[in-house]
Amino acid sequence: MHTSVTRFGSFVVDRSAYRVTEDGRPIDLTPKLLDLLILLIDNAGSLVTKETLLEALWPDANVTDNALTQAVSELRQALGDPAGSPRYIKTVARRGYRFIAPLEPASAGETPVLPATDDDSVAVLDFTNVTNDPTAAWLAAGIAETVSNDLRSFGRFRVVDRWRVNEAVRRTGGAIHEVAAALRVRLVAIGSFQVNGERVRITARVVDVVSGEAVADAKVDGSLGDIFSLQDQVAAQFAVELGAASAPSSPRSETPSLEAYRAVMEGWLRVETLDIRELPRAIADFEHAVRVDPRYALAYNGLANAEFASYESTRSDLRPSIDLLDRALAHGQQAIGLDDSLAEAHGTLALILVSARDSAGAIREARRAVALEPGNWRHLFRLGHATWGEERLRAAAATLAVYPDFAFSYFQSAMVHVARGHLTEAEGVLRHGAAIQDRQIGRGERYPALGLHWLLGLVRLAQEDVADAIEEFDRERALAQPHRLYGREYTMHAHLGQGAALARSGRREEAIASYRSALALYPRHPVATAALAAATGEPFDPSSVTDRVRRGIAFAALGRLDDAAAALGAAVETAPPGLTGWYLPVEPFVLQAADSKAFSAVLERLAQRAR
Repeated sequence: MHTSVTRFGSFVVDRSAYRVTEDGRPIDLTPKLLDLLILLIDNAGSLVTKETLLEALWPDANVTDNALTQAVSELRQALGDPAGSPRYIKTVARRGYRFIAPLEPASAGETPVLPATDDDSVAVLDFTNVTNDPTAAWLAAGIAETVSNDLRSFGRFRVVDRWRVNEAVRRTGGAIHEVAAALRVRLVAIGSFQVNGERVRITARVVDVVSGEAVADAKVDGSLGDIFSLQDQVAAQFAVELGAASAPSSPRSETPSLEAYRAVMEGWLRVETLDIRELPRAIADFEHAVRVDPRYALAYNGLANAEFASYESTRSDLRPSIDLLDRALAHGQQAIGLDDSLAEAHGTLALILVSARDSAGAIREARRAVALEPGNWRHLFRLGHATWGEERLRAAAATLAVYPDFAFSYFQSAMVHVARGHLTEAEGVLRHGAAIQDRQIGRGERYPALGLHWLLGLVRLAQEDVADAIEEFDRERALAQPHRLYGREYTMHAHLGQGAALARSGRREEAIASYRSALALYPRHPVATAALAAATGEPFDPSSVTDRVRRGIAFAALGRLDDAAAALGAAVETAPPGLTGWYLPVEPFVLQAADSKAFSAVLERLAQRAR
């Protein structure tokens, strides 16, 4: 007979109350997810097959394995249990799942409602523009950002970063209690502002979502030109009422210029859309800010970000915009020169240096960012982006521990598993990340990852499941809109992968159409050109392709296997430590000759580099 109340880790499952709590906090689980968890716990240590779970959870319903995969992914997300390094639920490839955490009985007294006090966590929502003045819209994010930073500087509060706050608002519709539950905070700061000519009034309060009471209030009124002081006064009034010490005085990476500050906030709002159509205007905003205040470190950092994103949108072109990368590098270094304590600038520079192929410099900058702000998920993600092998897996796990919904960290981990040739592990991680990504896109969130379905399609093709691979490529194409950052690139990759899958199925004409679609997005792309030439018999010689990895894949597509092995072997052997050629173990044209001695040596070397 199963114990009514069971503990595992920091969680308590109370069957009689039909709920799960973590450290006393109720966890928001649907009845289906709660049933899934209880079923796994009741069979802890044993394999529970997919068939058993489908029959138990969806009796007499015609559902596919995808429904179960989605449910497990959502349950893992709620428990903070990464698929790549699980503590609770382990995937048994193609068979089912096993609950692996130790269980112990608990008393009903261990499942209280929300704890009486939890004053150390707070989320600051964007402030409401009461007058709906579009020229003042930038203040909504600007005030929230400054108040968040000020509260963080008091040293008492765990302040959730605005990226996560905004996603929670989108996900929940902005209801305070739901936002708090999604972010696992007790205190929520809300407010509004009114601009009347050159005057501004800010009203704000901190709400305890457990009691429903306002535990701190602030109201300030003054000249718009004094907005910096007014924002600080809001946080200072909060601190007094919450019993926090005043913030220590420290050098600020900001500006005395309202004009420069406004330009930076408007530039960031454009960058955060991840819409490449907004990037030229974002660059113009940041350039205006540095003209107004040449010592504004945050403006240079924003400019570096916008220029870097613009470069990334061209990175798969035959002639990438290297000038944008060079400018991003220079401006990133200038931001650090102005303020070496600005963690965001070190993290940005790490991303830029990865694309500039300076792995050592990227790792150094990413580690510096993490050292300056250890709990910031963005810096942990950037450390994962800069590193490789086991260090990347650790960084991705640390990122997901802070921000479980950041789907691209699953992609980061899967890259390592693919390079190692561990395709079963890669598949599990990718399915988890893809389920999160699909939910985010379905909710219209701003920052969903791309590429997960493409890579999952390559993995499934390497595992000889052509139909599943084609389905994954279709999903990637449907999600990767060309105006989104990396959207054009992953759409092209999805067309290439789908073409290879169709060709393997004997559907030659459809494969040719897919290759032509890839070339429509990236004219003269060497791999797409070689794939089309192989399918149609048209002549193509990739010998002049400068990128060795692309040249090798193109040779492989044309059946010139000795040339392909030579190019790929040289690419892997001469590359600095890092991710060069990481996807070759699932590259469909390379897989045609993966059993040959020369290609086996390349794949073995890739696996060694990914340790």
